Amino acid sequence: MKKKQYETLLIEDMVREQYNLPLHSHTYYEMIYVYKGTGQHFLNNNVFNYKTGDLFLLSPEDKHYIVYSKPTRLIFIKFTDAYFKDNKYLSPDNLFINSPLSMMRKQILKEEKLIFDEPCKTILRKTIENILSYNCKPNITSSPLVFFQILSIFGLVREAADKFNIRIDDGAPNNEDLISYINQNIYDPQKIRIKSISSHFNIAENYFSSYFKRNFDVSFREYLDDYRIKLIEKRLEFKQNTIKQIANEFGFTDESHLTNYFKKHKNTSPSQYTNKLKQTL
Repeated sequence: MKKKQYETLLIEDMVREQYNLPLHSHTYYEMIYVYKGTGQHFLNNNVFNYKTGDLFLLSPEDKHYIVYSKPTRLIFIKFTDAYFKDNKYLSPDNLFINSPLSMMRKQILKEEKLIFDEPCKTILRKTIENILSYNCKPNITSSPLVFFQILSIFGLVREAADKFNIRIDDGAPNNEDLISYINQNIYDPQKIRIKSISSHFNIAENYFSSYFKRNFDVSFREYLDDYRIKLIEKRLEFKQNTIKQIANEFGFTDESHLTNYFKKHKNTSPSQYTNKLKQTL
């Protein structure tokens, strides 16, 4: 059974004596806050004894169901991928590196229950209550107030995880690792596409260019072109390869593609470049 949701954000306040859904998954992401009650939460292959104040994070890959020990009030905050995309203009920069959605998918959060101590426990409850209070508004999906309240929940999750040495953030990539990855894959055009690098280092694709510029004081495209041109120059200087072989090595479609690329950046063709080298010897 897979529950579907078409709204980008949906808040549900459920008070029942028994949870009626069997084992199921969702097409969306779901925060479950235990406002009151006790019972067991069966999540994937794990069983958690829940109590008032507990919070669970579920992604579309997860399967779960709940068994009440005592009448329980659960608050569900459900959102799709589109919710954070639609509100990205409100998001601080670090969310593009470690997005809330990637946090929701962390396997460690399906194996360990987060424990909120004070004052975080009280802040979490008040934040949930703030969201519930605003749920009567018709524009909740585009409300900055609600969006920032939800972001604050992720901040509390991070803090709780840090206190118990649970690593849920991949962290920003090491600059040396990022450059090393680019240098090693300079011969494979597919691997050095922004989409591929962003995926490899868990950086939002639409944020990667500004992230690279800020960390290396040069645009990603400039760095890529400069490094590739230097390598091609070395190939030409050592005369070990033909133009065709160099084109194949760096993933150019043919010799003319390489020639046009080299001309654009050096104002001379590869053959003219090698001829000038001969004249200087």
